[in-house]
Amino acid sequence: MSVNSELAPWRTINSTIGVCRMISSEGRPRPLPLQLISDLMLRCDPAGKILPPKTLSEGDSVELLKGPFASFLATVETIDPEKRIWVLMDFMGQRTRMQVRSDQVQLTQ
Repeated sequence: MSVNSELAPWRTINSTIGVCRMISSEGRPRPLPLQLISDLMLRCDPAGKILPPKTLSEGDSVELLKGPFASFLATVETIDPEKRIWVLMDFMGQRTRMQVRSDQVQLTQ
């Protein structure tokens, strides 16, 4: 079923209880990346309420998500005052220290 975006009552959605504001550009709704929706759904509790993101702490085990070391496991060594994350990972038989951004890692289960 196709929805005609010209006729759809998009502005009334903004007045729905629980809706802050619909993502739009030039007065028309815009789709969100599927990965963003998936990530938000994974952060929901059983009742569907979105929980705050888990924060990293020193000693946490993380998986690298992006870059040449994607899928590698590492341990958070330190998080400096500017929120830069330093991790230690075993690479070619050596313990290697590297800096990563928070969007490049996720806590392992």
